[in-house]
Amino acid sequence: MFDAWGRSVYRRRWPVLLGSLALVAASVAAIVLLSTELKTDDNGDRRAESWRARDLIARELPSQRGGSSFQLLFTARDPGLRATDPAFAAAVEAALAPLRDDARVAAVTTSPNFVSRDGRRAFAVVALRDDPDEAAKAYEEIRGKVASERLDIAATGGIPLNRDFTATSEQDLRRAEFVGLPLALAVLILVFGQMLWRTLRRGSLGRVGLALALVFGTLTVALIPILVGAFAFAGGLAGIFALAHRREMSIYSLNIASMIGLGVAIDYSLFIISRFLDEVERGTTAEAVERTVATTGKAIAFSGLTVAIGVSGLLFYRSAMLTSIGLAAMLVVAIAVLYGLTSLPALLAVAGNGIAARLRRGAAPGPRPAADGPPPERAGLWHALAHGVMRRPWLVLLPTLAALLVAGSPFLHLRLGLTDATALPERYESRRAYDLLLEEFPGSENTTISVVVNYPDGQPLTGERAGRLYDYSRWLAGLPNVARVQSPFDLPGPGGQPLPKEQTVALLTAPRETLPPELQAGLRGAVGEHIVRFSVLTPLRADSDGARDLVRRIRAGGGPATGGETVVGGQTAFILDTTRLLRQDSVPAIAFIVLATYVVLFLLLGSVLLPLKAVLMNVLSITASYGALVWIFQDGHLSGWLGFTPGAIDPTVPVLMFCILFGLSMDYEVLLLSRMKEEFDRTGDNRFAVAEGLERTGRLITGAAAIMVAVFGAFALADLVIIKSIGLGMALAVAIDALVVRTLVVPATMRLLGNLNWWAPGPLARLQRRLGLSHGEGAGPLPAGGVAALAVAAGGEREVVGAGSDRR
Repeated sequence: MFDAWGRSVYRRRWPVLLGSLALVAASVAAIVLLSTELKTDDNGDRRAESWRARDLIARELPSQRGGSSFQLLFTARDPGLRATDPAFAAAVEAALAPLRDDARVAAVTTSPNFVSRDGRRAFAVVALRDDPDEAAKAYEEIRGKVASERLDIAATGGIPLNRDFTATSEQDLRRAEFVGLPLALAVLILVFGQMLWRTLRRGSLGRVGLALALVFGTLTVALIPILVGAFAFAGGLAGIFALAHRREMSIYSLNIASMIGLGVAIDYSLFIISRFLDEVERGTTAEAVERTVATTGKAIAFSGLTVAIGVSGLLFYRSAMLTSIGLAAMLVVAIAVLYGLTSLPALLAVAGNGIAARLRRGAAPGPRPAADGPPPERAGLWHALAHGVMRRPWLVLLPTLAALLVAGSPFLHLRLGLTDATALPERYESRRAYDLLLEEFPGSENTTISVVVNYPDGQPLTGERAGRLYDYSRWLAGLPNVARVQSPFDLPGPGGQPLPKEQTVALLTAPRETLPPELQAGLRGAVGEHIVRFSVLTPLRADSDGARDLVRRIRAGGGPATGGETVVGGQTAFILDTTRLLRQDSVPAIAFIVLATYVVLFLLLGSVLLPLKAVLMNVLSITASYGALVWIFQDGHLSGWLGFTPGAIDPTVPVLMFCILFGLSMDYEVLLLSRMKEEFDRTGDNRFAVAEGLERTGRLITGAAAIMVAVFGAFALADLVIIKSIGLGMALAVAIDALVVRTLVVPATMRLLGNLNWWAPGPLARLQRRLGLSHGEGAGPLPAGGVAALAVAAGGEREVVGAGSDRR
């Protein structure tokens, strides 16, 4: 199949290239035409009780919809001017006057109570008429109308915070590309430079000719994967914007798609070019293209499938953000595979004759060693490491496992919480104003828990129900850590004490038009056709244990019966619901990823034990990276150096890391096991097969991992904590997986398991052979992942443990 595809691409190389260029042009045009604003927040899971509470409030109390308001913070430029001075109040009113005349503004609220502790600041609340999406579009113009010569003005709240999250995310993406691509290019130059040096130094070129051929050849070849990576990202970006016109797409899908797309596209291009450079020395350009696509093309197809299995696990979650990231990741990986199987081989077909001529001029005359001939025994780092692991597997395995478990131990005190304004850098106006509101204004630190009592039949304020709701309000006010309750049943009486029950019920059941205007306005903000809303205020932080316990206490009931359905919402309830539902959805997601990966690995290797071991190795490396994530971002180590505010880990971060890394890291496992399987089939000696597989692939694993670390690590420079944590966490996971797990733990474990590594029940073994996926006797290993292709591509230069020297 793949060899036929390679022949077809070679014969139609010019139409394929022109079609690829047309696709790139279409992608750029789609980006320009379809570009749209992506979502900065997750609307939540409709199964969540907190989502239902928010939906009830939005439908029945339009003026209370979250996200359509913001706060303006006023600070006197003159240190002697106090917020209580008439001049300060006049300056505030002059600044707000344009908003009061704006039809898009529903209300502008000021109050003598909105004054800071030091008396130098005051704030106002601006409510907009439109829904959050439309309000966000009008925000910049509305904000621009507020100005003052005597006051410094800063805005915060849902709209400006979301705006700054979007701007920061876009800046993070540009910064990561600016840093990550040059780093990836540097790694490619090292890899290709080493490869060309091994070929050219055998020839008769002089020093100057060798240097020029090495420099220009390396730069030319190394730039191609970067170009293909840019093409793949452009296609992925166009696809994301196209999807955004049909469904909600998270702003984070751009960052994650860039992270994955650039990494896999560059890796896949590296594998294709590496194999082509090896094959073109042995035959014609047509044969080289056909053989490259038949082997490495198959490899990147399997690699794309492996990554797709991992990221498709995100589709099991009911979170719009996670599913959008999963779709974006699958899309960009598919496009990377598409370019790797079409435009790149076609480009090599066009340039192949020139490449072959230069390589042959630089190479020494005479035949090359046969690819399947006996390799020379060499000393070196990987040779010594392979011998060491084989001689002392327990000495290698036990300390390494202990170190990985210690590295993962901080994960035991993982604390999950949603991203808030502290995820933004302090240079943003909305973040600075947010911090000032919390620090300087009494009561601003309160967390609001929305308790909604719903009566499906309507009429929530009948006499009997009003009495019950009054008692329920008193019960809420008496709960531990409740500062006060805001509701129609908490009307102030003489001396500031709440009105007695009888008076309150009489007022609330009277015709609404007979009530004072202030009370009518209060009822419009808390009583709907079917619901009554209670705002429970607590001084505890929204993500604190005390606030979570308070939500659980209210949900558990035990107070006076209201005769209606009680629904609890607010940020704390949203945190609890999100965490619980993510855990619930993780069960089928993880089961699918593990089962699908197990089946693919069994079909490739014909073993029932190796796929299980591979899954456990993946879990081990991911757990170690989780521990580092908690140690850095939750416990706050390195926070000053990395520039972030420590806090709870967003619950989507471990989910994203698991799904993405499970697919990506499986490449390293497949590379090792494919080489080991080949040698075991040839010799029947497990110890020799494991040692030789490690020595042949160790350098290749570290080189391929370096590209991923460069791309992922660039996102550690992001300003948004969630992107910074994902980028750094994934870079650490890849490094741990490549340098520790695959090079030490895997071979030591396989050395101890012996021939059990390769066992499968008879019926399953026959099924695997019938499907034609087993390694043939004396044949090269089936390239089953992106990294495996690089191992095959380096077939002309093998550094292995000699069979005779390692069978003792």
